[in-house]
Amino acid sequence: MARDGAVYVCQTCGAVQSKWAGQCPACSAWNSLVEEVQSRPPGALAPTKATKSRGLSFQGLEDEVVAPPRIATGIDEFDRVCGGGIVPGSAILLGGDPGVGKSTLLLQVVASAARLGASCAYISGEEAIEQVRGRAQRMGLADAPVRLATETSLRDILDSLKRERFDLVIIDSIQTMWSDAHEAAPGSVTQVRAAAGELVRLAKKQGVAVILVGHVTKEGTIAGPRVIEHMVDAVLSFEGERGYPFRVLRGAKNRFGATDEIGVFEMGDSGLAEVRNPSALFLDTKGERAAGAAVFAGIEGSRPVLVEFQALVAPSAYGTPRRAVVGWDSGRLAMVLAVLEARCGLGLGNRDVYLNVAGGLRITEPAADLAAAAALASSALDVALPQDCVVFGEISLSGDVRPVGRSETRLKEAAKLGFRRAFAPADPDGAPLRITNVTRLGDAIRRIGEGDWD
Repeated sequence: MARDGAVYVCQTCGAVQSKWAGQCPACSAWNSLVEEVQSRPPGALAPTKATKSRGLSFQGLEDEVVAPPRIATGIDEFDRVCGGGIVPGSAILLGGDPGVGKSTLLLQVVASAARLGASCAYISGEEAIEQVRGRAQRMGLADAPVRLATETSLRDILDSLKRERFDLVIIDSIQTMWSDAHEAAPGSVTQVRAAAGELVRLAKKQGVAVILVGHVTKEGTIAGPRVIEHMVDAVLSFEGERGYPFRVLRGAKNRFGATDEIGVFEMGDSGLAEVRNPSALFLDTKGERAAGAAVFAGIEGSRPVLVEFQALVAPSAYGTPRRAVVGWDSGRLAMVLAVLEARCGLGLGNRDVYLNVAGGLRITEPAADLAAAAALASSALDVALPQDCVVFGEISLSGDVRPVGRSETRLKEAAKLGFRRAFAPADPDGAPLRITNVTRLGDAIRRIGEGDWD
């Protein structure tokens, strides 16, 4: 039986229930309801106390719009994802897998911004000051004028930030913050929501930019209630595959910039190094291209990125063929395989299929359909694509290859890296490459099988 004033809160979605149940009625998660005692947040008025409204001050749409100022961190890849720098008074939520380098990235960001004149603080709830200093010394950042603190009490943090003015504050991490206004355990939905709300309110009121580090669940989503992502101004994810030194900073939400920008870093002994030309990093230009490989000319945000799709089609040793994909959508792979079999007569139903995006990058745009199909056909037919060829195009269920946006930008990036021809569904005027115009997937597969690249 629940105590007086107690409710059951789902630790997955934040839904509140009056009694315990094995499964959350809102999100269907099992064993996620935890008992928490309701309490009034600090400063909240009693329900019986009447207050006088101040009214609203309305303004017109025609009023002059002033672009928000930016805090330049000096790390171009980070500033690019933020939309040109960090906006004062904004709140940013950064999530990523354990060990991917979130704390390393933010320590470099805050140190670089401090060296450029910004007043910065780094508050850690997970590490001691000696640990943070040790990492800074290994990365050559010990001389940066950054103020360090280790604290988990939300009240103490808010009082300190109200007394001392900062331009940029890092909170590592939001799951470790604890408010004495709530009886829930640290890391619970109630505590995370309360801490995030107070810190966002402080950012807006004091004009200080706050970056919150968020843990992720095993499904890859940021732990805690989804309302936190609505509270903040930007949600960034730091991605990286184990075994690869490359890290990708991707924007999922940004009220002050584009949401499809990426920043590419390489992890080394002295921290994260910016990658100015990701295409040269993700491509292997040495030696002849083997069967099953196709270079995709993609677009990530405002920049073109060339990456290699690798496919392996092998006889199945079991009754049920296996499908494995890394770096691409498995549902998209199933669709491409179905179109190859139904529209092109390429029988892959009884064979194992493996598809990999080289370098640990994750591709999401539909323009990669033709590159994946070309890699699969190249492996199945044991015919290598030309070394100097790039591929891009979207495949429809009818077997048509549809044009994609920003073809000229893709072709210019390929030409800059030494490619001389392309498999594409369009032939823009003045293209820097020789284009093999393909409008049907069956025609593209026939050309690959016959070695007809002209």
